[in-house]
Amino acid sequence: MRLLLVEDDDTIAEFVEKGLREAGYAVDRARDGETGLARALADHYDAAIVDVMLPRLDGLSLIDAVRARGVRTPVLILSARRSVDDRVRGLQAGGDDYLTKPFAFAELLARVQALIRRSTGAVEPTRLTVGDLSMDLLTRGVQRGAAAIDLRPREFALLEYLMRNPGKVLSKTMILSQVWGYSFDPNTNVVDVLVSRLRDRIDRPFEKKLLHTVRGVGYVLRS
Repeated sequence: MRLLLVEDDDTIAEFVEKGLREAGYAVDRARDGETGLARALADHYDAAIVDVMLPRLDGLSLIDAVRARGVRTPVLILSARRSVDDRVRGLQAGGDDYLTKPFAFAELLARVQALIRRSTGAVEPTRLTVGDLSMDLLTRGVQRGAAAIDLRPREFALLEYLMRNPGKVLSKTMILSQVWGYSFDPNTNVVDVLVSRLRDRIDRPFEKKLLHTVRGVGYVLRS
């Protein structure tokens, strides 16, 4: 899942971005309101996190402009302003939730997850299963049969993306967008390297292979 973070404070942005990536999200960051608006209008995001006080275009104006263009991406507003009036103004501008600074990352993550669940109208699963391979999204544990599999954050993110799309061939461009969150040189081999590492962990020790290459197209996970 892809998130847009619009925050000019490097300390806060790095803290939030690191946590979201470790939770399995791809994150694009904008440092000012105009850049954030351009990205929100140009690309699809599952949710956006927008600070109120931004250079070049403030967060509420950004949200208002996005809503005026018909973009329904759920938005979590970040602000140091704590008054009820400030929260009301943020929600009236088109924000979906409001979190005051300072905040605990666990609360921010829970609010983002809730926004995504509400926007899709679906109950977010806590466990994914393909064949005898299972992933617990709460504990971030992975098992194949009775064997526990230890994955690095990027490997986990790739496997989660594959398991959310079982039987669907995912191109390298799709994987780059979802797992890294930004574009690479199309000739890069980072996807191939990551897929190879993931294969070593979920397939190599087992007789039946789940992760398959569709030559010239991409990769697919199927039981």
